[in-house]
Amino acid sequence: MAILLGLGLCSRRTGCKMELPGLAFSVWMCICFYASVESYPSGKVREACTSMIPCHGSSPQWSPEHTITVNGTEFKPGDSIEVHLSGPDFEGFLIQARDAERLDSPAVGSFMLADRRLSQLLTCGRTKNSAVSHTSKVKKKNIKVYWIAPEDAPKRVQFLATVVKKYKIYWVKIPGPIVSQPNAPSPTTPLHTKSEAISTSHPVSYLSKPFNASGCGIMKFCIRNPSNCDPESASCFYLSFQQEKSSVFIEMSGPSEGYLAFALSHDQWMGGDDAYLCINKDHHIHVSTAYLKGRSPPVLDSENALEDVSWRLVDGVLQCSFRRSIRLPAYKGRFNLDSSYYIFVADGEASEGGLIYKHHRQPLITNRIYNVTGLPQDIGGSRAPRLIKAHGALMFVAWITTVSIGVIVARFFKPVWSHSFLFGKEMWFQVHRMLMLTTVMLTSISFVLPFIYRGGWSRQAGFHPYLGCTVMALTILQPLMAGFRPSRHAPRRQLFNWFHWTTGTTARILAVVTMFLGMDLPALDLPDPWDTYTMIGFVAWHVSIDVLLEIHSYCLVRKVEVIEDDRVQILQSLTSAEAEGRLFKQIVLTIYVCGNIVFLIAFLAAINQI
Repeated sequence: MAILLGLGLCSRRTGCKMELPGLAFSVWMCICFYASVESYPSGKVREACTSMIPCHGSSPQWSPEHTITVNGTEFKPGDSIEVHLSGPDFEGFLIQARDAERLDSPAVGSFMLADRRLSQLLTCGRTKNSAVSHTSKVKKKNIKVYWIAPEDAPKRVQFLATVVKKYKIYWVKIPGPIVSQPNAPSPTTPLHTKSEAISTSHPVSYLSKPFNASGCGIMKFCIRNPSNCDPESASCFYLSFQQEKSSVFIEMSGPSEGYLAFALSHDQWMGGDDAYLCINKDHHIHVSTAYLKGRSPPVLDSENALEDVSWRLVDGVLQCSFRRSIRLPAYKGRFNLDSSYYIFVADGEASEGGLIYKHHRQPLITNRIYNVTGLPQDIGGSRAPRLIKAHGALMFVAWITTVSIGVIVARFFKPVWSHSFLFGKEMWFQVHRMLMLTTVMLTSISFVLPFIYRGGWSRQAGFHPYLGCTVMALTILQPLMAGFRPSRHAPRRQLFNWFHWTTGTTARILAVVTMFLGMDLPALDLPDPWDTYTMIGFVAWHVSIDVLLEIHSYCLVRKVEVIEDDRVQILQSLTSAEAEGRLFKQIVLTIYVCGNIVFLIAFLAAINQI
């Protein structure tokens, strides 16, 4: 069974101006962010019936804090089994029962409730009342329900749990007890895993000392991340190949207490690959070969073609080494090591029994194919494909620098540069138009890169691609709308101004939300929580400058107001008044541009480090 949380300012010059207070922009931004993190407090989470994964835009935790218990180990069709979920406070859940030997199959059986205040029945698939979920976000420590075995119940049923403690803190498919029908035959394969039994036909020894990188690029082909890191350090992923006659000696090291793996692939996509895994099983490392089929869990080989296996697990750093022949014609799925391949390096969590979980971040992938038995090299790798890194970099340039500066110039520098001309047009307008057209060009180029990389639409990127398409549409709409701009004193100019402002502001807000979501996708995955705090810092920086300039404009107008006959008369136009603050605005603009460049450099540096 499974448990889940679903949690007019008017211008004296043009008649009506597009400016709104910076405070309105910040309030709108906060509303959008609040809306983006709303979940399903009512517990109506039928969308998660199959996958049991919350759509919360974050990765699940690995060490469960909650447990599932039952009041019996055997059942017959029609029997009732009492099920408890308990642990530290949690907000929501979804409970199902599944065939223990086919955990990807639909839910089986039905439920009865013990407390309708905390739990409710749901229908997953075709079976009525086949799931239980929360009714609200009220904190809970214990949930009790009753599972009714159906007439066509499988021989074994396992209880699973996906628990959400908070919006971004949750555990997926926590394994619970297995209950069986009487005289059920023993399972032919280990339950809740697609891996076959691991057998090692060669002796395994313990490494007495850690690996070192001496010989990389001279005698050994090495992959290191970060580049030139020391495999003895707690932050270095290291993989080396050293040819010795007709065999290759392989060393692998990295910060992981679950598993480390590398794979040889004909392309940069998972599937049809030759993989090698070092898995922590009960504090002993088991080394095995495997074949990757699509995005399914690796199927470990029962026959091991590896020799001279050694391992070491100290201070959270897992190291293993082994030898294999360059050619293994007798072993299906093993690639010849004298050919060229892309190389993947991945790490992840593993259960106490050696069950491996999907890696929670993008694997390290070489930028091109390499022959590990060819010329020794010392290379790095990237956890983000080049096209995705370019996509992120271009979007940051467009929406952190060009569009933000262009908006500030158009909004506050009309009176400052009203008598300065560039190519026959007012300077503020030319600067604004140049920056906005640059934004359109950068966004358009960046927009197509993920489609080129994926070869189509990505179904695993959540709301990011949908919001990205919306931003792209609004970005194209802006210059098209500007091309039909009415003359300055035309009756429809006021309507155009508001449409132009609304479209541009909506695009900017959605672009920031889209970047927030994109930074944590596996294909890019900037350092967390650094990326979130830095983006929040940029939004605060922009809003503060916007508010500062709004206040400055207001103060300039107040300076030229005099009291006469109990009325306030404007002795100077807004345009003339704002011109008095020209030096102040130019200083603020210089500081703002420098600040935006600092934020941009920070994000570009983070992308480069991936």
